[in-house]
Amino acid sequence: MSHSKPGFATRAIHAGQSPDPVTGAVNVPIYASSTYVQEEIGHHKGYEYSRVSNPTRTALEQNLAALEGGASGHVFGSGMAAITALCTMMKTGDHVVCSDNMYGGTTRLFNQVLVNYGLEFTYVDTSVAENVKRALRPQTKLVHIETPTNPMMGLTDIRAVADICHAHKVDLSVDNTFMSPYFQQPIALGADIVMHSTTKFLNGHSDGLGGVLIGTRPEHAETFAFVQKCTGGILSPFECWLLLRGVKTLPVRMHQHDENGRAVATWLSQQKKVQKVFYPGLADHPQHALACKQMTGFGSMISFDLGSQDAANRLLKSVTLCALAESLGGVETLISHPATMTHAAIGVEGRRKLGITDGLVRISVGIEDVQDILADLEQALAKV
Repeated sequence: MSHSKPGFATRAIHAGQSPDPVTGAVNVPIYASSTYVQEEIGHHKGYEYSRVSNPTRTALEQNLAALEGGASGHVFGSGMAAITALCTMMKTGDHVVCSDNMYGGTTRLFNQVLVNYGLEFTYVDTSVAENVKRALRPQTKLVHIETPTNPMMGLTDIRAVADICHAHKVDLSVDNTFMSPYFQQPIALGADIVMHSTTKFLNGHSDGLGGVLIGTRPEHAETFAFVQKCTGGILSPFECWLLLRGVKTLPVRMHQHDENGRAVATWLSQQKKVQKVFYPGLADHPQHALACKQMTGFGSMISFDLGSQDAANRLLKSVTLCALAESLGGVETLISHPATMTHAAIGVEGRRKLGITDGLVRISVGIEDVQDILADLEQALAKV
């Protein structure tokens, strides 16, 4: 039986990671070297200085590009550093169209930092592809979407938006952090660039920050590598090694996250004290059909509304297994309050427009025994 491309799990474990030629080590070593000896003027072994490139980083970048089906990968010190690098493709006067319901930190970067350099941003509900088309201008260089969105779990039809972008010669970048390449392949659906906060599901163990941009064209590789070299916001060899280690188990972890996520979402939707559950895997999610079409799983990110901040606080104060903390995508269950944590920066009016109420709770369901997660939520909900 022969087939051309290895399967996802095989790529997660092997892409970019040949055994070390010197020792036969199965894992790529942590190359903790800032510089590399050169044999003579202009003659080296492919590495000169670790800000420019490092062998541990090269292995990781090849690995992540292979998982997303892209041409090149470029890792940065955090997800925000990756988005900042993405925006260096633009110059004063250029225009970006983006999801109106994005991670609060992205909005903060755009509205409070990048506008100072003359970039313009228009926020639209990208779940209606026509809104993207209407927002395009001659100066538009990029459309940036998150799907599902954080924390309202709204979906955008990647294929439909990609078709609009390409008809107008605009690049589409997709933040694929919530689904990971295991459940969603934006490049296969027409995206030009994929971005992740690797801190989340890709690393998977809540022990390292990082970000990645995966490009599809030679000019992406050139631009992003140049930005890494010029601005220096790169990922350290140790963090690269942690991420390589995390990605090896991505398929088995995502499978379990998904199984647990479905069980928790179903249970929450049956609780009287829970007013509404936002999860693409539930049949009553307005875009459930799209979820089934463009994702191969529903993942473990769920938001649910308890009706008031007091109710949310009682639940969050009472959980014992679930950890009240920012972030997501770790093996442990993490639970948070978007209005005061991840989305505090967008203000009361900004949250109201997006439907982020004071009673909204976001949970990143971990891979513990699901009965234990449910038991913890049940005892905490009893105190609401």
